[in-house]
Amino acid sequence: MKQLIRTTTTLLLHQTRHPPGHHIRQYYSFRPAHVFKQKLSYPPPSTTRWLNIDRELSRRSIANQSSGTKRENIYTIPNLLTSTRIILCPLISYTIIHDHHLISGTLLFYCAISDWFDGKLARMYPERMASVLGTILDPAADKILMTTLVLSLSYKSLVPLPLAVIIIGRDLLLSLSAFYFRYQSLPLPKTFARFWDFSLPSAQVTPTQISKYNTFLQLILVGLTTIDPIIPIDTHIPMLVLQWTVATTTISSGFSYVFSRKAIRYIR
Repeated sequence: MKQLIRTTTTLLLHQTRHPPGHHIRQYYSFRPAHVFKQKLSYPPPSTTRWLNIDRELSRRSIANQSSGTKRENIYTIPNLLTSTRIILCPLISYTIIHDHHLISGTLLFYCAISDWFDGKLARMYPERMASVLGTILDPAADKILMTTLVLSLSYKSLVPLPLAVIIIGRDLLLSLSAFYFRYQSLPLPKTFARFWDFSLPSAQVTPTQISKYNTFLQLILVGLTTIDPIIPIDTHIPMLVLQWTVATTTISSGFSYVFSRKAIRYIR
């Protein structure tokens, strides 16, 4: 007599967020009666363990993909180089205030080279090196460095106070606007932790052309001003011309962000 065929059905109930019609999964196993008592390989006898695993995976999926957000790799060489410029700012300020002009000039040279190099890497390898965080962190590092230099040089009376107010005021306004755009473009839920989680890109900042020229001229100004005490020639007239030029480009670049439609781009 033919052996009876038994049909076993294991129901795995889902209490997670699945599309309609996917609340129940059914697994069918057809085995002869004499081997039915053997341990099933799939699904396992204990459905509780699989239910817990499914719940955990669903939680992770919701946490990583909530509100349609996407994450990116922020641990890149350009971002590392940019971070070192920020870390060096207190040391540069110390060397300027204590008249170690050769050391401060050397540190400024490193900052200039690293700024050029990380930008070149991001352009050469956009898939691996470029990131939305880099478009925010790089100009932020420039602003932090510039603010540190201007405050230190102004404290030593090497930079006129009105020029220092123009440079720092412009950078402060741009920084506040960056925080505003970050909050407005952040996908829901807008929490404090997600606001500072830069692996969640929301807005991309693109420097305007006049802003690039302004940054270049500002770096020349603070660089020459830093090493001016150890230069054996009179640089009063050239420095005065450069200061007026930087004041003009600083104001112009600030307005360029207001009227440019390409400076801020929201990421959806």
